[in-house]
Amino acid sequence: MSHEPPQHSGDPGQQGSEGWAPREPSAAAPAPDTQHTNGAKEPEERTKRPKRPKRTGWRRALPTWRMVLGGLLLLAVLLVGGFIAGYQLVDIPAANAAATAQSNVYTYEDGTVIARDGEIDRENIPLRRVPRTIQHAVLAAEDRDFYSEDAIDVKATFRAGWNTLTGKGRQGGSTITQQYVKNYYLGQEQTVVRKAKELFISIKLDREQSKDEILEGYLNTSYFGRNAYGIQAASHAYYGKDVEDLDAGEGAYLASLLNAPSSYDVVAHPENKDAVLARWHYVLDGMVEHHWLSAADRDAMAFPVPGEAKPATALSGQRGYIVQAVEAYLVSNRIITEATLATGGYRITTTLRKKKQDALVEAVKDNVLSKTSDDREADRNVRAGGASIDPATGEVVALYGGVDYTKQYVNNATRRDYQVGSTFKPFVLAAALAHGSTTQKDRPITPNTRYDGTNERTVQGTTGSTDYSPANEDDVDYGSITVREATDKSVNAVYAQMAQDVGPAQVRDTAIALGVPSGTPDLTASPSIALGPATASVLDMASAYATLADHGRQRAHTLVSRISKNATDLDLPARTTRRAISREAADTTTSVLRSVVDGGTGTAAGGAGRPAAGKTGTAEEDKAAWFAGYTPDLATVIAVMGQDPGTGVQKPLYGALGLARMNGGGAPAQTWAAYTRAALEGSPVKDFQLEADEGPEEPDPDGSPDPDGSPSPGHSRKPGDGRGTGKPGTREPREERDSARSHAPDAPSGAHGGPRTADPATASATPGPVARPAVRHPLTGPDRQDPAGPDGDRPAGDGPGDPREGGGQDPQGPTRP
Repeated sequence: MSHEPPQHSGDPGQQGSEGWAPREPSAAAPAPDTQHTNGAKEPEERTKRPKRPKRTGWRRALPTWRMVLGGLLLLAVLLVGGFIAGYQLVDIPAANAAATAQSNVYTYEDGTVIARDGEIDRENIPLRRVPRTIQHAVLAAEDRDFYSEDAIDVKATFRAGWNTLTGKGRQGGSTITQQYVKNYYLGQEQTVVRKAKELFISIKLDREQSKDEILEGYLNTSYFGRNAYGIQAASHAYYGKDVEDLDAGEGAYLASLLNAPSSYDVVAHPENKDAVLARWHYVLDGMVEHHWLSAADRDAMAFPVPGEAKPATALSGQRGYIVQAVEAYLVSNRIITEATLATGGYRITTTLRKKKQDALVEAVKDNVLSKTSDDREADRNVRAGGASIDPATGEVVALYGGVDYTKQYVNNATRRDYQVGSTFKPFVLAAALAHGSTTQKDRPITPNTRYDGTNERTVQGTTGSTDYSPANEDDVDYGSITVREATDKSVNAVYAQMAQDVGPAQVRDTAIALGVPSGTPDLTASPSIALGPATASVLDMASAYATLADHGRQRAHTLVSRISKNATDLDLPARTTRRAISREAADTTTSVLRSVVDGGTGTAAGGAGRPAAGKTGTAEEDKAAWFAGYTPDLATVIAVMGQDPGTGVQKPLYGALGLARMNGGGAPAQTWAAYTRAALEGSPVKDFQLEADEGPEEPDPDGSPDPDGSPSPGHSRKPGDGRGTGKPGTREPREERDSARSHAPDAPSGAHGGPRTADPATASATPGPVARPAVRHPLTGPDRQDPAGPDGDRPAGDGPGDPREGGGQDPQGPTRP
């Protein structure tokens, strides 16, 4: 109670309102609280109360208890109201872009990762794929009471918010739910607003999602260092395996990384090993404490040192080529759109086998790349492509696109801009056999049928000369020669006439039936089609040769065995098998191609050490050299191409690899052999089971006019007319298709106006003497094309006497039964 004198209002020298006079100072003063401030006397009936004195000095700055209570009540109302308003106003937002961004993962057939094509290394997986020990390790590290606690830790949240507000730095202590909300819905900024949103979203999320769902999201969005987001990516980044294969110690280390991802990478920061070990032990002790790990197992555990961090080479080497080919396959087969695939998160299991893929890369390195030299100008233009298919399934098991995707962007395995050369000739023979075609003199076309192999012999049509006179390699005249021998030596004059006899349209249709895409550039129906001006890809040709290897059964090749996202599989095209040509036609073609490897231009392929069939080929001006071949269980095509690295223009390969000229029987066949030998190592050696029809042997006319000659007087028929013109694989008549399509050559050379006669003296003077029945002739030169072009060209000539493809065998070769 204050003892300050009472304060009176009014002038003390005046009377009060009742007319009384001031008392004498000596008079007893009544109690100050019994009269009004103006001195009026309080009525006697009213209770007298002492007046609370006013506070003075520093006490004036302090709130009264009423003010404190009112303030607290007001604050409580504001907090409750704010919480209710915040809960109502703050919705669970859509996930932020960074949290959902994933890379597409490409794997070999066995699940080994080939490549990841996104900037963010993340692969979301369902919680069921994460072993319980790994889940428990994360809980022991970050939130041991996760399954029993509420969504938020109020004390830790307010502490973190206060420290952030007062500038004391970042503060941890959030629950797994709160961390997940921060990672998935918000961001990493440290602000009060973000912390408030985190609180409301966490509460709502805890009501709408199960604990398992929240833990799954947390494991897929957390950052573990090494650019790895999510537990699966981290498992590969640190230990090179799927999360299912981690043990408890490895899982405890990954869980430790969550506290300080970059600093706790003991490989990158060995100086922090003591801190890492302390954190690792903390995690394991927590697992033991909660009975998630036995004490004995914990005591026996040694720290699992992670592997070295791999450099960021996502698409280097063959990876980029494989990714490019797989994406093209998915889009072209309408499995997924390019835009959808670009969203990421897909796991694509390819049909590639790691052993075979590695073998193909090594074979190209040993037989092509290692032979290049910086001192040779031509070697800077060398490119290589390869593809290998399992004939029984149509699955692509190996693919070689180039030296390095980051250095040479164009995929040499799938590009369609190099001529296939004489590797196309087997399709002409297959068409003749499948349709029961005959020569101009109605003799059935078989491996033993004789043709005139005179150089620049003009192709004869139904009404006479076509004015198309293709040259043989090195302008060699072969005279009378069987189809088998003409295949061994890749005689252009014979195959151009055969294509005319069969019907160029029939040849084109048969090639398409075997697996060559119908839209292949320069796949035109003219006699020159036999010389290979078409520009099918290496993969296209491997698919067609695989059909021959499987006895005429065609399966569209496939690069993908499975594609999924978030554990949900996408539908793949149904795998079907159809008969492209009859087994007899396919097997007879294989029989002829075996001769090419046994004693023709492809003897280098014999280095595979297995029964093999194949064909060499060379593009115009030696711009590409090919070998296409197969064993009973593997079909592979190898091509060496010339391209200017600066301009992209195709270049001749003269002088490349230290050779005067490039040909299919050289580096391509050698690469094929090395790959096939390594790819099939350890598997049983299989022989071809052929049902071939060699046809009757024909007598050697011994220099008489060309065997298939010009049409007999009065004889006129369309190529293949009435001679088994059914669809490939049948001999049933059908109406001739593409009647509007011209059978004339693309660009006649006009070299000759009619058939030429082989002069016996001239024939005997050539390097390739006329053969006797059932005896092989000397080897021919390399497959190549003359610079004249695809119609006056010399694709795949393979003239005799050229040591580049002869392989050093006996000039007569083995006799044929």
